[in-house]
Amino acid sequence: MNRRNGNEVAGDRDSFQMESKALEQAPNMEQKNGKIMDSEEVENGKSEPINPLAMDGAFTAPDGGWGWVVLVATILVLALTLAFPSCMGIFYTDLQTEFQASNQETSWVPSIMTSVLHAGGLGFCFSFQPAVTILGHYFVRRRAFANAMSSTGTALGLCTLPLLGNYLHTELGWRGSFMVLGAVLLNCCVCGAVMRPLGGPRHRGQPLINHGPLQLKEEKLKGRMRALWVGLMTSLHRHMAFDLLRNNLRYRVYVVGITWMMLGFVVPLIYLVPYATAHDMEQSQAALLLSILGIVNIVVRPPIGLLFSLPWFKGCHTYVFSAALLVNGLSNSICCIDASFSVLLAYVVTYGLSMSVVGSLMFTVLMDTLDMSRFPAALGLLAIMESVTLLIGPPLAGILVDRTGEYFYVFFACSATVASSAVFLMVSFYWLDRRDRRALKGQQVPPQVPPPKPASGNNLVPQCQYRSVPTEGDKDKASDSEMGDVTRL
Repeated sequence: MNRRNGNEVAGDRDSFQMESKALEQAPNMEQKNGKIMDSEEVENGKSEPINPLAMDGAFTAPDGGWGWVVLVATILVLALTLAFPSCMGIFYTDLQTEFQASNQETSWVPSIMTSVLHAGGLGFCFSFQPAVTILGHYFVRRRAFANAMSSTGTALGLCTLPLLGNYLHTELGWRGSFMVLGAVLLNCCVCGAVMRPLGGPRHRGQPLINHGPLQLKEEKLKGRMRALWVGLMTSLHRHMAFDLLRNNLRYRVYVVGITWMMLGFVVPLIYLVPYATAHDMEQSQAALLLSILGIVNIVVRPPIGLLFSLPWFKGCHTYVFSAALLVNGLSNSICCIDASFSVLLAYVVTYGLSMSVVGSLMFTVLMDTLDMSRFPAALGLLAIMESVTLLIGPPLAGILVDRTGEYFYVFFACSATVASSAVFLMVSFYWLDRRDRRALKGQQVPPQVPPPKPASGNNLVPQCQYRSVPTEGDKDKASDSEMGDVTRL
């Protein structure tokens, strides 16, 4: 009986030591049937496993599966958000007449809308940025293709929203049109519902109910508020990617180039319809130009995504993006020739082709400059910085129209701005690549040079000098000579 109790105690002691070692390796976690369990849940008797992927963020991108559903939802979100500010050109004249406002004052409407979309705080931003971010987690091998396909959402919106806005404007006026378009934008909620995070939901146990005194509760509340404030400051410093902006030179160059580009990238889409209608073009034809721009993007972006997903273009995304941006900037000067439908049609086709490449590679280039785990923070900081130029771009264009009385100066200014940003990106990344190649070449170990062959026997080192090795014949001769010497004696 005592022996059996002693064995049980020894077994308990051994099991306790094994559990202690396991707890030292994972202090807050336990395992059960291959599933990781939270220690609080184990203590409370909960047996629901926690998915380790949801806790540490480590997962494998499916590159398909449910990712295709997320991709379709992202396309719809971008169609309803990014393309919507360009429809303001249809209502531009009505707003100007209704409120007796100048071009500068009227341009604040699409300007603020586009800026807030990128800077955060309101509905468009809460739809646009999460959609782009989660797509990068679902696709890695097919990321260039997924980004290109998602960018067709902007083209889809440019193709349909101007026609819808023009029809609503004819039937309901600008006020009724805004109400209907607002109802259409509510579909972003449906798209967000299918964007589930990778790794599944994280199951937690029931929180413990504290029955302590009121003073203890107040102290815990103060401690939690203090920890929340410290965590907020730490998260703000880390997740706003200020360290990337300071330490990652490629990211800094990209942010500066894109921020400068946005000063004139969106403005032509806002002023295209007013420019056309100011030269006696019907508003339906002017809205058709925006739809043609969207159709060009829809047709071109999928093959562009497939093309640049090939291994041939690995490492060349930045230069292709910069070249397309240069063409996009120079295409704005076509509007300075004439305001006829044929000239503007050539403009929207050229602009649409280059815009397709720029939109397909914009987020891909950003993902290539940093680690994917920092992409949400990097995208957020980039969006905030570019929102400043998006905010001031249309009003500056409005001032230019009010001062000169002509719209083509706006397109000329946009051409110079976007083209200069493209040249800046191209030259900067070429210099960075050349610097990295030099640094990599300097780190390589020089090949070992073989020792020179000896020229003559006199120059040989002692270890390599020739020495004769006696053979059997030499030994016989030596013995004969010794015998001859003995006989002489």
